[in-house]
Amino acid sequence: MPWPLLVPALAGLAFLVLPLAGLLVRAPWATLPGRLAEPRVLEALRLSLVTATIATAVCLLLGVPLAWLLARTTLPGRRLLRALVTVPLVLPPVVGGVALLLVLGRRGLAGQWLYDAFGVSLPFTTTGVVVAEAFVAMPFLVIAVEGALRAADQRYEEAAATLGASRWTVFRRVTLPMVAPGVVAGAVLCWARALGEFGATITFAGNFPGRTQTMPLAVYLALETDPDAAIVLSLVLLAVSVIVLAGLRDRWVGAT
Repeated sequence: MPWPLLVPALAGLAFLVLPLAGLLVRAPWATLPGRLAEPRVLEALRLSLVTATIATAVCLLLGVPLAWLLARTTLPGRRLLRALVTVPLVLPPVVGGVALLLVLGRRGLAGQWLYDAFGVSLPFTTTGVVVAEAFVAMPFLVIAVEGALRAADQRYEEAAATLGASRWTVFRRVTLPMVAPGVVAGAVLCWARALGEFGATITFAGNFPGRTQTMPLAVYLALETDPDAAIVLSLVLLAVSVIVLAGLRDRWVGAT
């Protein structure tokens, strides 16, 4: 490797690794089991796991058909639609939370109708957490599934169609099994992103213990009162991130 590249490469590696190493070094390992068993930690963990899982299910329900629409149709304005789908990837999460409030808030464009017609108010509720997490995480699923659909060999679908299978049967029996690895990878990334969501959640759902306080929000709150608890929660999120990346390494990073 050329020496002019080695020095900045090592500097970049240190820049990324040292903060994580600092987290491990400063972790209260002696009291870690007890802190993990604290009610507020368990409550934040439970809420995070539940909401992230439900948000992922919502993303699967809506995102897989959306990915198919982008990959397999000639819908006018498809490029613009794809750009709009990926906007949450680059949009500051706080801005996403504000946008959700303007649309789904009690006086929002759709939220006012939901409240007047059904008495449903989404902001500052556990359901609001799910909505915020799904909003920021769905693009990860859509991109992964769309890529898998574009890479899939359509000759199998065409063969099934010539044998009399309906479009729904072809999708269910042929297309989905072919792109299943992409769907799984996208769902895992979607779940991990939902688990770590902060900005949209605190803006749209607030930070109420037991109701909307997920692990990232608990870390933020603990930094002001109990730094060791913040480190413990951060370690849990770090462990989840490492597990997700390790599981998807062959697909996204490449193994040697």
